[in-house]
Amino acid sequence: MPLFKRNPFGHHLFLKKWIIRIFGVISHGRYRKFNNLQIEGSQILRDLPDRKVLFISNHQTYFADVAAMFHVFNASLSGRENSIKNIGYIWQPKLNFYFVAAGETMRSGFLPKLFAYAGSVSIDRTWRSAGKDVKRQVKNTDISNIGKAIDDGWVVTFPQGTTTPFKPIRRGTAHIIKTYKPIVVPIVIDGFRRSFDKKGLNIKKRNVLQSMVIKEPLEIDYENEEIADIVTKIEYAIEQHPSFLKVLSVKEIEDLKAEESALNKKRKFWS
Repeated sequence: MPLFKRNPFGHHLFLKKWIIRIFGVISHGRYRKFNNLQIEGSQILRDLPDRKVLFISNHQTYFADVAAMFHVFNASLSGRENSIKNIGYIWQPKLNFYFVAAGETMRSGFLPKLFAYAGSVSIDRTWRSAGKDVKRQVKNTDISNIGKAIDDGWVVTFPQGTTTPFKPIRRGTAHIIKTYKPIVVPIVIDGFRRSFDKKGLNIKKRNVLQSMVIKEPLEIDYENEEIADIVTKIEYAIEQHPSFLKVLSVKEIEDLKAEESALNKKRKFWS
């Protein structure tokens, strides 16, 4: 790889590789030592093409979810079966891997800016800004940047646009799927909300069983399926359809949020 080669967003791949390596080493223990990450379906990743793949997932923290995916994806591509043992896989990470994130989150400090360089496709949310509800038009540049990332490699998006469970799926994800026609791979995660604070930077509870289930790609008729049908398909695929509320009651969700708020006040950075 040429020393100064850049990706389509102008990021130096040499620098991106070292950021992934450093944060990979720092974060590895958060999924192997302090807590245990259980993985299912890693073989699916090895059967995917190198580009035009969109991963859709539920969302539990700002950063810990994506960091875990960096580990799982690279470990799987290095031949590990549902395991992130032996961190040597991070030495040659997949560099055309991106994640969609709110621009205000990725600009909120030095660490988020470094994370952004590792692969963020930052967008301006149309429904939320600075903790307040807003209504604004989708930026065409945001959509085209997501498409650029899909054309270049693998992209992770969180179609609910929030870490709060069972919120509606944003229709923009379905529009992106119909427009760019990627292979769509669902991922369901759990345990991150209990083990990390909301940002996913600080460990609030240890010995939590975290899980990541990678499912088979969705079957989608890009030309004929309606947006609403794709939205419903996404809801079921990432287990965020209202019917799944029978597994976790509204009261349990509220209790989790209250517990998270109380524990966040006591957290220490990186614990």
